[in-house]
Amino acid sequence: MIIRNVRILGGEPVDIRVENGLIAAVTPAGAQPPAAGDQVVEGQGALALPGLVDLHTHLREPGREDAETVQTGTQSAARGGYTAVHAMANTSPVADTAGVVEQVWRLGHEFGHCDVHPVGAVTVGLEGRQLAELGAMADSAARVRVFSDDGKCVDDAVLMRRALEYVKAFDGVVAQHAQEPRLTGGAQMNEGQVSGRLGLTGWPAVAEEAIIARDCLLAAHVGSRLHVCHVSTAGSVEILRWAKSKGWDVTAEVTPHHLLLTDDLVEESPVGAYNPIYKVNPPLRTRADVEALREALADGTIDVVATDHAPHPVEDKETEWSAAAMGMVGLETALSVVQEAMVETGLLDWAGVADRMSAAPARIGRLSGQGQPLQVGSPANIVLYDPSVRTEVDPSAFASKSRNTPYEGMTLPGRVVATFLRGKPTVLEGKLV
Repeated sequence: MIIRNVRILGGEPVDIRVENGLIAAVTPAGAQPPAAGDQVVEGQGALALPGLVDLHTHLREPGREDAETVQTGTQSAARGGYTAVHAMANTSPVADTAGVVEQVWRLGHEFGHCDVHPVGAVTVGLEGRQLAELGAMADSAARVRVFSDDGKCVDDAVLMRRALEYVKAFDGVVAQHAQEPRLTGGAQMNEGQVSGRLGLTGWPAVAEEAIIARDCLLAAHVGSRLHVCHVSTAGSVEILRWAKSKGWDVTAEVTPHHLLLTDDLVEESPVGAYNPIYKVNPPLRTRADVEALREALADGTIDVVATDHAPHPVEDKETEWSAAAMGMVGLETALSVVQEAMVETGLLDWAGVADRMSAAPARIGRLSGQGQPLQVGSPANIVLYDPSVRTEVDPSAFASKSRNTPYEGMTLPGRVVATFLRGKPTVLEGKLV
């Protein structure tokens, strides 16, 4: 295959030759005409990035196939430019045994439009009482290296210490959902002026920050790897910056929606107050928090953009605020939101985007075949992206089974033109293959 006239990380136009799933040559555009029998993909000057890697995706299968399946979730991922996703453990049954993670891994092999790497639960049933089968999941066919009770916090400090100690044996990482449950009982949105005016129970920033501070200290104490999920506050950024200044092995992620949206939308959305489409965990925060998160992603304090793609069926979101499920879909809009929040503002160039959305998450997840630069010998995991267009977000066109996006009707920049997984196209001309 020849992918013609593309700009790697926004550089000069080149042609990329793909053979046997690897990049065989990168030459100036038009320098070498295609040979007889070559499949030719016209890039038309599109930006070429390494295939994106998501550290935080909810595929819902097994158990909630009404919201998403491995097939539809990975189709959504491919449409967004992803070639690998990490499937979170809060399924039904919970992915807390080798059997369940292998089931998800095999579904990915059978139906996936991208690689699927299961995340194992830290505790049995996500109940926070006893460690799950971490070693068995690590040794399984799924080769699990990321463990998380996401959706719930491992709030017991002794249990968290044991988990951090245990995963050292196989170079694993514990990905913490930082939420002190005793500070967030009944919480509905960010604690602040908006929650006060709307009469909704506030979700204080300190509930996130206290857990992050504790876990950074624990990780340093035992010499283990800690990853902090969906950071949302300026205070969390300062704690992470301090921990990294100590040389501790702590990484962190931010979601696209926390880089763009604020808690004001709960009061002032286009359809009025209390729209559950903006209900998410952790909650949307203030403009000051958004600015701090953007700066932290730009300077490397936050390592990764992760979608926290959280699909829900209509009946779980289109209800009164207090009863609505928390979460937003994000795979198909992530790159556009990052362009809007980080590239258009001059905070990141395309090399920085490739690092935060491909190289760094692959490194944290210990994925050897993903996140590599587009050079000779690398796997041909490639996304072609046109950053010059702006389009209105239409959730009815999503590949995901769910439509709970906060961006409906919003005009965002960019469009994924094509995605290649080890040289095999999964998306061409914006459509699934």
